Amino acid sequence: MNKFSGIIPPVSTIFDKEGRLSEVEMGHLIDKLIDAGVNGLLFLGTGGEFSQMSTEERMETAEFAVGYVNKRVPVLIGTGSTNAREAVSLSKHAQKIGADGVMVINPYYWSLTEENLFGYFSDIAEAVDLPILLYNFPNLTGQDLSPEFVARLVDHYPHIVGIKETVDSIGHIRDMILQVKGKHPQFSVLCGYDDHLLNTLQLGGDGTISASGNFAPQLSVGIYRSYIDGDITEATSLYKQLAILPQLYKLDSPFVNVIKEAIKLCGLNISTYVLPPSTPLSQEKQEQVKAILTEAGVLPAVKK
Repeated sequence: MNKFSGIIPPVSTIFDKEGRLSEVEMGHLIDKLIDAGVNGLLFLGTGGEFSQMSTEERMETAEFAVGYVNKRVPVLIGTGSTNAREAVSLSKHAQKIGADGVMVINPYYWSLTEENLFGYFSDIAEAVDLPILLYNFPNLTGQDLSPEFVARLVDHYPHIVGIKETVDSIGHIRDMILQVKGKHPQFSVLCGYDDHLLNTLQLGGDGTISASGNFAPQLSVGIYRSYIDGDITEATSLYKQLAILPQLYKLDSPFVNVIKEAIKLCGLNISTYVLPPSTPLSQEKQEQVKAILTEAGVLPAVKK
């Protein structure tokens, strides 16, 4: 089985009301996720608010995460940037502190020529020996990582070991599995949207790095385990619940505040502070979060 497979939540970064890392509350969240049976943890992904942080804040969070997890599960650190030098520096730092791998998004301001994009990933791959996962999120970067491009990268750099596919098109995920994993069987293809988990697995993919893992890990972990055990009936039943949750992400943008409210509603008393330009979720939207979680069976229905 690939090292990076199964359910790998993109962990929310918890801050106090001054915007400083809240290590105690972050630790509670990490413990809860590991207890839920996740297969790894990603820190400083989109939901970890990396794009709102300074380089120093990202390094501080990475150091805390690696130390606190303490090898209980594999740890991935998000190190991508609009700035290639920063991405290299953060990747080297992740290697130095003992992370198990890095996940690298492509630059999200310029649309790069293919050669410049190849050069960006090459700079990182040549700077570290760590396993590297690519992060394809064309809605935010404005530039898709095609299966042909990814295959070319993996041919050059065997330690590029997987990709997070945050794409609506299951056809894109299928082609990534067929063209890249078909050639390099150890390459991990993980979906980024909750509602692609089961079909990604059925097509031969490896799992998910999706936001609901923060507050409803029992659903994705249950789907993955049921699928591995051959219990498609149970996997399908849980998948119907999981497929309701993406409604949450439409409530605000960035939706990092929604995730934190959901974590809190699901029983973990954390600070829901988010870094600007994100803002706290209104009372009305908090009620909508509660309603969606209830509809998905994550929260018990209130008896009338």
